[in-house]
Amino acid sequence: MLGIPVFAQRYGNHYAGKHFKKDKELTAQLHQFLEERNFKGDVGIYVYNLKDRREAAIHADTIFPTASIIKVPILINIFQKIVDKKLTYHQSLMYRDSIARGGSGLLQYFKDSTKLDLSKIVRLMITHSDNTAAVWCQQLAGGGTSINQWLANHDYKFTRVNSHTEGREEAYNKYGWGQTTPREMANLLIAIRKKYILTSAACERMYRDMTGVYWDDYALSQIPPYVQAASKQGMVNASRSELVMVNAPHGDYVFYIATKNNKDQRWVPDNDAWQLARDVSKLLWNYYEPKSEWKMPKEAALYWDWN
Repeated sequence: MLGIPVFAQRYGNHYAGKHFKKDKELTAQLHQFLEERNFKGDVGIYVYNLKDRREAAIHADTIFPTASIIKVPILINIFQKIVDKKLTYHQSLMYRDSIARGGSGLLQYFKDSTKLDLSKIVRLMITHSDNTAAVWCQQLAGGGTSINQWLANHDYKFTRVNSHTEGREEAYNKYGWGQTTPREMANLLIAIRKKYILTSAACERMYRDMTGVYWDDYALSQIPPYVQAASKQGMVNASRSELVMVNAPHGDYVFYIATKNNKDQRWVPDNDAWQLARDVSKLLWNYYEPKSEWKMPKEAALYWDWN
């Protein structure tokens, strides 16, 4: 990565406290929405428009659990190894069921000694949020300590891997697998989109991997299916969060909506946090694309996962 100082030189001294120009209208709309919504839990939102360089931030520097969104820093560090020629994107690897993890994903069901290449493991980690693939990738990337050192070297002060990482036991008990702030994680995706890290080819490959996400029943459901979006979702009982970059017709925008201490911990499509993500995504799409005639079909919920 060019580093936050270079990023700041190009886009304002963002990390030194002199933020990008605030979008006062959008900020007011988000505040009003959250006040009326009365969500039972803690919410943080960060939005940035890459075209006009304006931001809206609500508790954007508060630390939240990442759940599976920590797989984005893991992804970056896998590609760091590829750029450094310590791994290759299509190298053949052998799966051992000793690393199988429950939760989301398909790799846990593979037979022991199955051969597959790294690109497929990476894709499973991102597109299906495969936990087994992510544990494997974390190991291949050098482990949590190495990933955290990369983050620290690039001035990401709060984003960290906690799971299976020496010295992070207390943070793990508090935040789980990973932790971040809405502003920092959004800026990681900006760095990928704008090719500020690694190489142009690596950034484009990572971005492509992030545009094929299976979990599109939440924030992505409020964006037209013909508009590309790169994203990652993170879900545990009391914390549901989403990172999304929308390649909208009138300019890209990124947002991170984080929740924690959620009262509604049901695993059903109308979970309050998931509906909050849909509502925020809808508000942002209508704000940035007010002339869009697309509306989510009323029967769309028939295709959401109700199991």
